[in-house]
Amino acid sequence: MTKRVELVFDFVSPNAYLIWWPLRELLDRHEAGLEVIPVFLGGMHKLTGNAPPMIRDAEVKGKNAYAMLEMNRFIRKHGLTRWRMHPQFPFNSILLQRMLFAANEDGRGVQFVEGLLRPIWEEGLDISSPEAVGAAVTAAGFDAADLFERAQSDAVKQGLIASTENVVARGAFGIPTMWIGDEMFFGKERLGQIEELLAQG
Repeated sequence: MTKRVELVFDFVSPNAYLIWWPLRELLDRHEAGLEVIPVFLGGMHKLTGNAPPMIRDAEVKGKNAYAMLEMNRFIRKHGLTRWRMHPQFPFNSILLQRMLFAANEDGRGVQFVEGLLRPIWEEGLDISSPEAVGAAVTAAGFDAADLFERAQSDAVKQGLIASTENVVARGAFGIPTMWIGDEMFFGKERLGQIEELLAQG
């Protein structure tokens, strides 16, 4: 088995941040690779009929409160104490996702994610400000002007749409979704199962 995990990713998902560092540590332990699949989560929800849990479960007594309890347990377990709910959440991530798609085409998707996750989910980066986003992209080691330009191209726009449609066709309905070969895993709580499979070699 080729040791490689595919991760469906959209910056707007808190779980995309929460799973990232624990997953990276797990993959390092098993000398496994990571492939980022940029998608637009809003498009995934439209295609699947899904919705953010806090909205979908709002009328279910106790369910969102328990989800927060489990989230806080995960944060403590993995030492993710710098995470903060973004002040603009749920923000429109389409520009970020198109830029990620372009960076991923260059083989630098993982680097782009790692450069933007902390500004967004620890420092509350102003997603509505092109200047603020551009500064964060530059600080991450990218040509912001190039990525902004490519994000407006039809090729990147259609590429992100196709990527979103493709993961839905494979069975994904939310984030974080991961694949090892044909095996799909959903949720940050599946790290133990992923580790068991990687350990099989």
